Amino acid sequence: MRITKRTNIAVRLLMYCAVNSGRLVTKAEIAQRCNISENHLAQVVNQLGQLGFLSTRRGRHGGLCLGRSPREICIGDVFRQIESGLPMVECFADVDNTCPLVAACRLRHALTDACEAFYGALDGVTLDNLTCDNIDLHRILGPVSCPGPQSAPVSEAGGSRAAAGP
Repeated sequence: MRITKRTNIAVRLLMYCAVNSGRLVTKAEIAQRCNISENHLAQVVNQLGQLGFLSTRRGRHGGLCLGRSPREICIGDVFRQIESGLPMVECFADVDNTCPLVAACRLRHALTDACEAFYGALDGVTLDNLTCDNIDLHRILGPVSCPGPQSAPVSEAGGSRAAAGP
């Protein structure tokens, strides 16, 4: 089974937000640190926002953060939601199926079982499992400690707080 680019981006994006919890992050920042095209990223941000995995804020002090706790984000759910509507193989498609073996093919059942087992294995994994105590991941995706503009911290209610002046 091959994971789509969109799902790969979704998981990287969610991991970045989890590692950088407590502050709003920007699409430009994520694109740079995760090696993702901003155009592709924008589409995934929109989809994850609509699904409730992300919370987004527009404007000058806007950005995004997780829409729920990393413990509540099941990777199996993310994969199912992002991959939904994409048939695993041609014969699973309602449209554009040209396979003449569909009526007699026994492989379809095995592939269905394999797909369910794949998602089932991911159901036991949360975003927290991927990011919590993962020192190497935090080193790669964590905040860069260099001077320059940074996103405003996020309050408990999800709103941003203005940084205290010097």
